[in-house]
Amino acid sequence: MSTKKERTVVVTGAAQGIGYAIAEAFVHNGDFVAICDINLPSAESAANKLQNAKGYKVNVTDEEDIKNFVQLLTAERGTIDVLVNNAGLQHIDKVEDFPVDKWRLLIDVMLTGPFLMTKYALPFMKEQQYGRIINISSVHGKMASPYKSAYVSAKHGVVGFTRTVAIETANSGITVNAIMPGAVRTELVEKQLAKLAKEDGTSEQEALEKHILGKQPMKRILEPSEIGNVAVFLSSNEAAAITGDCLSVSGGW
Repeated sequence: MSTKKERTVVVTGAAQGIGYAIAEAFVHNGDFVAICDINLPSAESAANKLQNAKGYKVNVTDEEDIKNFVQLLTAERGTIDVLVNNAGLQHIDKVEDFPVDKWRLLIDVMLTGPFLMTKYALPFMKEQQYGRIINISSVHGKMASPYKSAYVSAKHGVVGFTRTVAIETANSGITVNAIMPGAVRTELVEKQLAKLAKEDGTSEQEALEKHILGKQPMKRILEPSEIGNVAVFLSSNEAAAITGDCLSVSGGW
């Protein structure tokens, strides 16, 4: 796929899981990747595994932290070409038992985070009349599951945010899209299974079949690389006419 030579790509929550797979895919595409994570040693460790990447400490809920990161990165690299808002976390509880601090944290990381990162990256993209923004939503951006009220709310919000920014930037050489992954083989999903099994009083295998694979036609957990490859495609010249879209990569959901 044809793209601008060695773009500067920012991926949040990239020290592990889907974020790391996305970073790896962009490096393989010939890009430089800024691996952003709230844990600097983890970000640096992840970057050291890749050929053309650097780790940065970024708290996506902290506006000053993001401003400082963008200032540092653009001083080093000149601009930001691609932004992938991936950082996320999960908490599972019934609504009446859901801690308010956990609700606020999930909303801050997965909805306010993409807003802040986009807010400070957009001026550089507009100046060069080129940019690609990819927000990692979820199939929970179009459907719901029990015990995940904050996660589902945040991921629905990401869809609305994506479509709004796409309209605002449609004539600026910038595309804005969301990927909606299904269940992906990550530590986050493994922890969810244990929690869901406990909530339901079942085994983890039963929880997997009920909550994750029950309605999925392919009946399999996806690999992180499958999300990374789609992110690279959405950032390519071949996808230049795709904006404001939400692409489900979910095994049929």
